[in-house]
Amino acid sequence: MNEASSRQRLEWLAGAFGIEAAFHDIWGTRHEVPDASLRALLHDMGVAAASNEELARGLDQAHARHWRRLAEPVLALAAPAPGFALRLRLPRPGPRERLAWHLASETGEARSGEAELDTLELLECTEVDGEPYEARSLALEAPLAAGYHRLALRAGGIEAEVLIIAAPPRCWQPAAFEEGARLWGWSVQLYGLRSPRNWGVGDFGDLLALVDIAAAHGAAAVGLNPLHARFTHDPERASPYAPSSRLWLDPLSIDVESLDDLAEAEAVRARVRSAGFTARLQALRDSELVDFRGVSAAKHEVLRQLYDHFRRLHLAGATPRAAAFRAFQTEAGAALRRHALFEALQARFHAENPSIDGWPAWPAEFHDPDGAAVASYAVQALEHIEYYEYLQWLAWDQLARGAARCRGHGMAIGLYLDLAVAADRAGSDGWSFRACLAASASVGAPPDDFNLRGQDWGLPPPVPEVLRAHGHEPFALALRAGMREAGALRIDHVMELMRLFWVPPGGDARDGAYVRYPLDELLAVVTLESHRQRCLVIGEDLGTVPDAVREALARAGALSYRLLYFERDAAGAFRAPADYPRDALVSVGTHDLPTLAGWWIGRDLQSRRQAGLFPDEGAYRAQLAGREHDRVRLLEALASDGRLAPGADPAGIARGPLTSDLVDAVHAFLAATPARLMMVQPEDWFALVEQSNVPGTPDAAPNWRRKLPFMLDALAAEPLAERIARVLAAGRTSPATAPGEGLAEAGLA
Repeated sequence: MNEASSRQRLEWLAGAFGIEAAFHDIWGTRHEVPDASLRALLHDMGVAAASNEELARGLDQAHARHWRRLAEPVLALAAPAPGFALRLRLPRPGPRERLAWHLASETGEARSGEAELDTLELLECTEVDGEPYEARSLALEAPLAAGYHRLALRAGGIEAEVLIIAAPPRCWQPAAFEEGARLWGWSVQLYGLRSPRNWGVGDFGDLLALVDIAAAHGAAAVGLNPLHARFTHDPERASPYAPSSRLWLDPLSIDVESLDDLAEAEAVRARVRSAGFTARLQALRDSELVDFRGVSAAKHEVLRQLYDHFRRLHLAGATPRAAAFRAFQTEAGAALRRHALFEALQARFHAENPSIDGWPAWPAEFHDPDGAAVASYAVQALEHIEYYEYLQWLAWDQLARGAARCRGHGMAIGLYLDLAVAADRAGSDGWSFRACLAASASVGAPPDDFNLRGQDWGLPPPVPEVLRAHGHEPFALALRAGMREAGALRIDHVMELMRLFWVPPGGDARDGAYVRYPLDELLAVVTLESHRQRCLVIGEDLGTVPDAVREALARAGALSYRLLYFERDAAGAFRAPADYPRDALVSVGTHDLPTLAGWWIGRDLQSRRQAGLFPDEGAYRAQLAGREHDRVRLLEALASDGRLAPGADPAGIARGPLTSDLVDAVHAFLAATPARLMMVQPEDWFALVEQSNVPGTPDAAPNWRRKLPFMLDALAAEPLAERIARVLAAGRTSPATAPGEGLAEAGLA
């Protein structure tokens, strides 16, 4: 086998497992993935490819694996479906050999039948280890409503089970869209809200107040950062985009003082009111950055006492409140118990050895969630385990109240939540779904304008074939959780529906490769869950996004995610408002990008330079010069749209400060787009310089810890909030109240 054929065979084997041997970056440059990366990624999927002999054996095994699978494990259909056709692969049948099938619908209805294999349409023939194999088409007239259905197949000694996902062709959208409404909302980092009553971090009590204020100003949506469960044992692990679990909520978002159990527990209330504890809380509130460790210590100290009270009074007495908790446990099922088990086990092992930081460091017998050691612990430590289920019960109840408050105000969308692309390998989801995840590769992104070295997010990607074998359960559960109380859900890095950029273990982002995923199957899960939860879908389609992804999202009725900074024509000029798509969400920026004021002065470039993210000083200087040019380009776009005074000099204005009039003009410019939804951040309309997160700077910037520089209740009468609301109302639909009206009614004027 010569060198050329070795590379070709490596590419064939990689392709058989969805690994693309080359890709084009954001500048259109083609990159060949190094041999070492392809071999490393194959190894991470459990495929040996270190030598020419292993390549040859791997190709033979891949061919045999493909043909010896009676049917693919998942089939996506548009619902309602009158029937379907399924591709079968099997040894050449003998005379009159039959196939038996049994179709069980999600509602419990069942149909069975048989088919003579020789009568089925012949599609393809091949050989596997010298034995003739055929592909044939099984066509069944079996009406299927939207849902998850199971088809069992048996031919000779071969069996298979197929998950049939029958999904509506388009995602759910609010009625206001059908009426042509162009809506707007406020987007905040919940943890960064300040109030005189929270415990140093924005919580669900603050969310209720924010909803009241936003609705009174005319907002149709309130957007939040991901609310996923973080690491209880390590609260300083602050990123909401690298959580322990995407299925559950962060207990630090609980508004402790509004809990029924605190109202009942006089001794706990006395402790909270004590001078020492109130001083702790005031220090946490006064901190310029969120002190997650201090907040966690204070909240869990009180929540554990409230749980003890709840067990003594309610669980022991079988009260209606206990019944509500038990009903929550039953509805949440095995997924909740697995998460609570993870939390309890991690707390136990971390207490014994503080260096233990997630399940890979636990004793080996506890690595399997379904193993005997875990089952034994679940019986022995039930009270400890149920504490974490109690926290989820409280958190979900309070989030539901936030969603209900939105509905009470008549907001057309309500809560707009965010689903992270993945969860940390060492966390709850990593433990629960470890069989579906790559052994050590991580998700990232190739180099682009904002990250010239590329990105490695350190999160484990799912292995496509294993994910399919599990019926896409981890993804479906994450979507269901994200949509449960949301009127809209943003799917971060929505390109994951088609491909993810894998960074090989030991390499960096420049060594990575794209891995393909079954777009039609994953999109079927999205549209089905969207309808079941009545939730609008927004796909974050930034960066190096294949046209096929955006086209599929458009067909499926998911909104594209369009940011001012990136909406340019081929010459680099900012697009006019009329050139934006209708089926989109528009915004100035997002959590990973500079605020408008930070962009204006190049603060993001300075931060990235300080963190060593530029390959050399020349690259930094080039981007700094480019930013100066971009300010002029933005002002030229504003002038062309009539947003600047007649005769204004864009080049001259670009050399000056970012004024409040310019902030208004930028927002009015975006408000004039045909996009169905516009989200605005207080960081932009208050002209704050620092952004929430500077990617690639875990130690050089206080990422995910910044608080807004004002109290939440000040927003009710804040002139800038009133001003931006009027700017947006002038260019967008406000289906609730007019800006400023309703504040007195809400008790906020």
